[in-house]
Amino acid sequence: MSKTSNVKIAMAQVNLLVGDIEGNCRRIIELVDDAEKQSVQLLVFPELTLTGYPPEDLLLRDGLYLRIEQALEKLCSRVGDTAILIGYPRRHEGKTYNMAGLIRHGSLQAQYAKQTLPNYSVFDEKRYFEAGDQACVVEIDGINLGVTICEDAWQASPMQQAVDAGAQLLINLNASPYQMQKSDQRVQLIQTRVAEIGVGVIYVNLVGGQDELVFDGDSFAINAQGEVVCRMNAFEESVVSLDCSFSCGQVEIQPGACAPILDDVDSAYRALVLGVRDYINKNKFNGVVIGLSGGIDSALTLAVAVDALGADRVEAVSMPSRYTADMSIDDALEEAKLLGVDCQVIPIEPVFNSFLSSLEKEFAGKVVDTTEENIQARCRGVILMAISNKKGRMVLTTGNKSEMAVGYATLYGDMAGGFCVLKDVPKTLVYRMSVFRNSLSRVIPQRVIDRPPSAELAPDQKDEDSLPAYDILDPILQRYVEQDQCLDEIVAAGFDQAIVSRVIAMVDRNEYKRRQAPPGVRITARAFGRDRRYPITSGFGQNKPG
Repeated sequence: MSKTSNVKIAMAQVNLLVGDIEGNCRRIIELVDDAEKQSVQLLVFPELTLTGYPPEDLLLRDGLYLRIEQALEKLCSRVGDTAILIGYPRRHEGKTYNMAGLIRHGSLQAQYAKQTLPNYSVFDEKRYFEAGDQACVVEIDGINLGVTICEDAWQASPMQQAVDAGAQLLINLNASPYQMQKSDQRVQLIQTRVAEIGVGVIYVNLVGGQDELVFDGDSFAINAQGEVVCRMNAFEESVVSLDCSFSCGQVEIQPGACAPILDDVDSAYRALVLGVRDYINKNKFNGVVIGLSGGIDSALTLAVAVDALGADRVEAVSMPSRYTADMSIDDALEEAKLLGVDCQVIPIEPVFNSFLSSLEKEFAGKVVDTTEENIQARCRGVILMAISNKKGRMVLTTGNKSEMAVGYATLYGDMAGGFCVLKDVPKTLVYRMSVFRNSLSRVIPQRVIDRPPSAELAPDQKDEDSLPAYDILDPILQRYVEQDQCLDEIVAAGFDQAIVSRVIAMVDRNEYKRRQAPPGVRITARAFGRDRRYPITSGFGQNKPG
């Protein structure tokens, strides 16, 4: 008669603070206490649990590893019958490894060093870590569990190696950041691995915002037949238990709750909300202040901020100029009213006139051009930063990815601030997100969505006076910025050569602006900042082959 074993494994989808090893350790202990009450036999945490992810150059500090050892000792002294599997960096014989460790019955009983180190996109683990080369299989109450870490799942070898070493179920600790459509990619990837190795996989992912990155959680379990048997809510911290049984030579993961799969716009909006909430809260700001123009970008930014922080921690400021339409002021006030936000109206005309007066001699004989437009934007930037300094509230800038790509923004003006909510959101997606948010509750007047976008820095100004229509611009930018396509490739896809050439030139010459832009939430596969790193000074040229 076959031996039967039953194990309750809990997935801890937690939100951690990078570098706060002591605080993260306390959070682990709190969850261990809860797990013990639920008779959990193994509590699984994400990758680099103790440091948070990514710790970046904190990993170069010797003092970090002393704190890691102290935390591990503390956990060993606290962990009893409920075993924990956690991630942490550790040095051994002069080398640093991205580790996972099993702690049970008061001791660190097994360790696994991540074998596949990602070194692309937002990842640069080869800067810090050495790769492991050994499988790790641990036994929990009759079931042999193979341990892998994040990128190990993207290659066939580490999981196969664990199965060859006797693993009957795989555990994969993750710190996989969000990007649109990533959720389906992860599931399909693990299903591919399951088909190869013939055993189930429990995939535990980090949740929370860290600078530009957002980790969506979205942890799940896939049985040996390739079926998703449990899926956790995305963008939420939680712990979910799985009942696993071993009988007749195979581990069965009993079906659990499966959270609904979010569509792209819904998930991207939630990513913005979580990213803003954690950036403001983890950096201990009292709240935020937003320049509210009456346009769609600032309206969506306001909605995200309120959903993230609550109306009482958000202040809006309307700063009309001589070119601001009355309906823009009305719409800004209506947006604030719908969201319950205090909104002050501070006209910039006196400040603008003062600048023009001071510069009158310097500008003598010069025609009015974008200089005067930029002065208006910089007047607004000074006002917002003054409020930020006085009240301890961070300025949220309101520019979108399309504008950042082509430089349709003013340094030290509308780019002045601490965090750019829509930095990785193309203009066409801004419209889709606004419609989505209004489907939950009306927060953006329909006129704001319907009006042609305008910076309102000159008479009767429209964005399309300076830029191609956004439904043309955004696909070109997607190909050039995110796919690294060249001029000929984009034109071959059906776009006008003159427009493409102009757009590429704008993107290239505005790299210097983007280097000075505030961070913002990453939601696409290629964001400005951590992802796309191009030289400011370059002779590559947009019309040259390659």
